[in-house]
Amino acid sequence: MPVNKLPKTKTKPKKRVGRGYGSGKGGHTSGRGAKGQKARSKVPLYFEGTPMRKSLIRRMPMLRGKLKQKSFKIKPLIINLKHLSRLPKNTTVDLKNLIKYQILPKEAAGFPVKILGDGNLDKPLKIALPVSKNALKKITKAGGKIITVKTKKPAVKKTVTSKTKKPASTRKTKSTRSRPAK
Repeated sequence: MPVNKLPKTKTKPKKRVGRGYGSGKGGHTSGRGAKGQKARSKVPLYFEGTPMRKSLIRRMPMLRGKLKQKSFKIKPLIINLKHLSRLPKNTTVDLKNLIKYQILPKEAAGFPVKILGDGNLDKPLKIALPVSKNALKKITKAGGKIITVKTKKPAVKKTVTSKTKKPASTRKTKSTRSRPAK
């Protein structure tokens, strides 16, 4: 059978790195080239060959410089009184009703909301959200009420500062072995 008539092989076996010359990938260097840092171990992605003082990470404006004074608090969504005119008379204004009457989108469900006093209010409403001073005057003038709602504060881990005695079973005690006489 001539060589050009032989069927072609579709797949080649995987090269087994570091298994000698017959494995198809190098001998003792296993495709890592000759000596040096890259031949011996993994080099971090940010490695530049310089100490930390001049490196890329130090030159990036992470939490120093531009972002240093930025607040990471979630700012509330703002709604003005002029937008509350869509609501029917004596409605309780809370996040659920604002989404129901399409004043806020459905995606706003997890965000805090605050009402500001831009515009006029002509109907009495019961408001269960934080309100600015100017909005408070206009709401009471229109005959509305402010309902105070207790908000859930995030749970804070309490650390015990006073020293408490451990139970007798976990306390370390002196051994009862007698000492040798001198």
